[in-house]
Amino acid sequence: MTQRYRLMIEYDGRPFCGWQRQLEDITVQGAIEAAFLKFSGERVVCQGAGRTDAGVHARGQVAHVDLEKSWSVDKVQGAVNQHLTPLPVSLLKVEKAGPEFHARFSAVARHYVYRIINRRAPLTIDNGFAWHIKRTISSRAMAEAAQCFVGEHDFSTFRDSECQAESPVRTIDRFDVIQTGETIECHVSAQSFLHRQVRSMVGSLENVGSGKWTVQDLKQVLDAKDRKACGPVAPPDGLCLVQVDYPGNDRLS
Repeated sequence: MTQRYRLMIEYDGRPFCGWQRQLEDITVQGAIEAAFLKFSGERVVCQGAGRTDAGVHARGQVAHVDLEKSWSVDKVQGAVNQHLTPLPVSLLKVEKAGPEFHARFSAVARHYVYRIINRRAPLTIDNGFAWHIKRTISSRAMAEAAQCFVGEHDFSTFRDSECQAESPVRTIDRFDVIQTGETIECHVSAQSFLHRQVRSMVGSLENVGSGKWTVQDLKQVLDAKDRKACGPVAPPDGLCLVQVDYPGNDRLS
């Protein structure tokens, strides 16, 4: 009988061409599937909760795989992590799950954090894990403007041209901008997102923070429902998938 395993995954997105498996390029999904093959001898499909882009990180990605043979969760975690070395991806936790669980379709909320370091000096420790903005920006203005995104909207302006979603309508449950010292964090939550939606929204918010746009300008950009109206797309470095929620607050922790 097939056994489903639920995985909580952490990865540094810099060496990967995104989550989704590709024929020639290295991806997170492909690396995990290869590790399972080496461990178990089985070809699995690792279904993730979110298809992160190239360079985007994760601390709380959730995925599932099905194995014909039942193994202990400790054995799966240890063996797969061993075969993932030295790639910067790790199974933080493994649980057995029922066949009704689906990492993508069962998810009720996805939470991302986008980090900005606002200072003149070059990044060292945070290099590759934050957007470095040298000019002074106002996190207060960004926080006010971010509320334009909360609720249900047609996000065509902030939808990548290659997005395959059937509808551009999404509901943003939370968009908070919090500054601590030189670090500005954008906390964004929704059941689902369009392709590059978070990075597109953050890039446009930076236009508000730098004084190029007003809050009213951002509202007009959203209402335009036109990708050409979008501001610059924020780089992938600062984006991290931090948590995925499931019904009944059922999540790996």
